[in-house]
Amino acid sequence: MSGLSKDGSSRGGLPKGGLSKERLERLHRVLAGHVERGGVPGLVAVVARDGDEHVEVLGGHTTAGGPPMRRDTIFRIASMTKPVTAVSALTLVEECVLRLDDPLDDLLPELAGRRVLRRPDATLDDTVPAVRPISLRDLLTFRLGYGLTMIPPTAPIAAAMAERGVNVLPPRADYPDPDEFLRRLGELPLLHQPGAGWHYHTGSVVLGILLARACGKPLGDVLRERVLGPLGMRDTGFTVPAGQLHRLPVEYWNDPARGILVYDDPADSAWARPAALDDGGADLVSTVDDYLAFARMLLDGGSHDGVRILSRPTVELMTTNQLTPAQLAASAPLLGRDALTGWGFGLSVTTTRDGLPAPGRYGWDGGLGTTWFNDPVERLTGILLTQRMFDSATPPAVVRDFEVLAYQAVA
Repeated sequence: MSGLSKDGSSRGGLPKGGLSKERLERLHRVLAGHVERGGVPGLVAVVARDGDEHVEVLGGHTTAGGPPMRRDTIFRIASMTKPVTAVSALTLVEECVLRLDDPLDDLLPELAGRRVLRRPDATLDDTVPAVRPISLRDLLTFRLGYGLTMIPPTAPIAAAMAERGVNVLPPRADYPDPDEFLRRLGELPLLHQPGAGWHYHTGSVVLGILLARACGKPLGDVLRERVLGPLGMRDTGFTVPAGQLHRLPVEYWNDPARGILVYDDPADSAWARPAALDDGGADLVSTVDDYLAFARMLLDGGSHDGVRILSRPTVELMTTNQLTPAQLAASAPLLGRDALTGWGFGLSVTTTRDGLPAPGRYGWDGGLGTTWFNDPVERLTGILLTQRMFDSATPPAVVRDFEVLAYQAVA
């Protein structure tokens, strides 16, 4: 099934019919080529511009075909979890339960009284005191002083994180339970002073634990009450119910020595049972329509179908670059694509026009084979869901082509 379209009234001053029918045919041909050549076993994608919506459903659940992809197929969205967790945190900021720049020592006592390495490759006892406590803003922007990137591989801190099991990737990591995770993390010094440097991912793990403690309930319940439920995202969560596992495709990864291998099989999926720690940065599953509701909420300034999740100023803050030029330069190996020139709260932000995306475009990828962006200037949303893990930090050809195809289809 492919080429599903739905027309509706326009918003924001754009004419009705914001996507070119002829150019959407090109999008279909190129994406179908990636499936036919075996780049991905299957995919579900949506391009939406105001009232114009186009969905592609191609391929199957396995490399051998298997059940065909459907519009309601459930995908492991990996790091596309991060913006959902960030939005949930910002709802608590708007209720004055949390504050962006207050210390978190009362809710995260394991991370109070931090010591900081004199340099990233220093021994663990070569430290100075932290100049201030860790804040919510530090967690949201990945500047708390812990992370999984830009660490010298031979540095003592790298080995210490591995020994304690607090650096496990990819998603559905074998983390300990939340309290034990923070206890182990709290044994380690920070890589840098709070707010001074950017390191990927760990901030979202800690953020999820913070939200659970602040609300007195599991992270999955927090996300469901604050974001997923109000937006009607019924198929989004940290596990797949037994009766819905037939909608979950096989997940694959590429071993350079052995070729394409199964990473997660629905017959014994890690997502079929609760994890010891639900990772607020990596572990959600979702569908294209669920995530489209989330994307539209942000694009519409915090509300969707009459339900307000955040205020417009809060959405603008979340989707504004928070990093200094020096921090951005250090993070470039991860951010990868030229257009991703900034980082907000749990997502990337484009700050310069050196590609098709306009400044202000935001979104993020999921390393298990997914990507999403909103472009407020073009009123454009793109979501691509596959079940083939990225081979590197740079997105694969199908993701890069999808972004071009979405923009070239703007009428």
